[in-house]
This record gives sequence, C-alpha cells and structure tokens, in this order.
Amino acid sequence: MAANKQGLSSLLEVDIYGITAEEYSMGRSNIEVVARMIEAGIRVIQYREKEKSDREKYEECLKIRELTRVAGVTFIVNDRVDLAMLVGADGIHLGQDDLPPQAVREMVGGEMFIGLSTHSPAQAEAAVRLGVDYIGVGPIFATNTKKDVCAPVSLEYLDYVVKNIRLPFVALGGIKEHNIAEVYRRGARCIALVTEIVGAPDIGAKVRALRKAIREKSS
Repeated sequence: MAANKQGLSSLLEVDIYGITAEEYSMGRSNIEVVARMIEAGIRVIQYREKEKSDREKYEECLKIRELTRVAGVTFIVNDRVDLAMLVGADGIHLGQDDLPPQAVREMVGGEMFIGLSTHSPAQAEAAVRLGVDYIGVGPIFATNTKKDVCAPVSLEYLDYVVKNIRLPFVALGGIKEHNIAEVYRRGARCIALVTEIVGAPDIGAKVRALRKAIREKSS
C-alpha cells in the first residue's frame, strides 16, 4: 500500500532524503545502510542501484520495502517502474530520459508518487504540466555519484524553483555538511545527500551533524 500523498509533501518540506549508493558505502550492503538511515531518523529513502542484476535489485528492494514499511518510512525506487510495482514501493523517481511520467501514471495509478529530476526552469515548468508529485532540483553542485550526471545547475536554479514552482521538491547533487546550510537558506526544505551519508563511518553521527549544520549555520 502506497503512502498518503499529503504525507510525502510534508516530508519533502522538513528533512533529509536518503539515497542508496553501495559503491560508496564502505563495504556495507544497501540493506545495512538503509537500516542505519532509518535509525538516524531519515523518513524518505530512495533505492538507486545501477550495477546489480535485476534479481539482486528485486531482492534488495523487497528487504528495503519491509524495513521501511515497519518503520513508516517512505520508500521510492529510482528509474525502475517494474521494481517499484513488484515490491509495493510508495513512489518512483524518474529522470529526464526515463519513461514519460504520463505513461508511468497509467501503469501505477494514483496511489504511487511520481518524482521527476529537473535541471532547468523549462523542465520544472514542464513537470508541473505533466502532473508529477514532486521534482528533484539539481545537481546543485558538482557530483560524481552518477556516471551520466549533467553539469551543476547552481543555486540560481534552486532560487527559481523556490520562487516560481508550486510543487514539493528535493534539492540534490554535491551537497555536503559544509554547504547544506546554504541550500537550506535558499529555501530547500528537503535535501538529498548520497556519499556524505552512505560513506560516513557512523551514519547516525553524520545525520546529526547535518541537522546541526542546518540549525546553526542557516539561522
């Protein structure tokens, strides 16, 4: 059963959005990292995994779905609509080159969230017309986490979204402890981090440090 859409909207205004990346997880599995994220109080988690077989991804998503369901955490699958549907995820996150959101909506119905990555004002405006539930805004800063990532869109694009787009959004891309407060100051209330969290020796301590940076440096 997918989560209530209003619940996701409120979550995207207040906290950190976790994304898996086993390649950077210091030898820990995606399952272990997700468990640590949940313990740290992260309420939205996206599964993103490119390198494994479909069977491995499916089995991981099943386990993560169970962990997130028990904890009441929103679970989103990146790109793979089939996996999201098979495991009963709360949402699917699409890129600009993935299946069109309209086609995905026909597949998943009205109970599953659809997020769409955007990199420009034109793409953000298009996302509104397409009826997605939220957008990704980024990459704000340079990042090497994704192999096919575009150039940084800068804080100016974030400013545009804050002022002009009436959709929940998550800011992402190259965000670290030293710059998260600036992203928050510019109006982002949900901020995604990848390597900063999954690559931390102590994920709980890192999440606490990130929240402290937001409180102390953005005031």
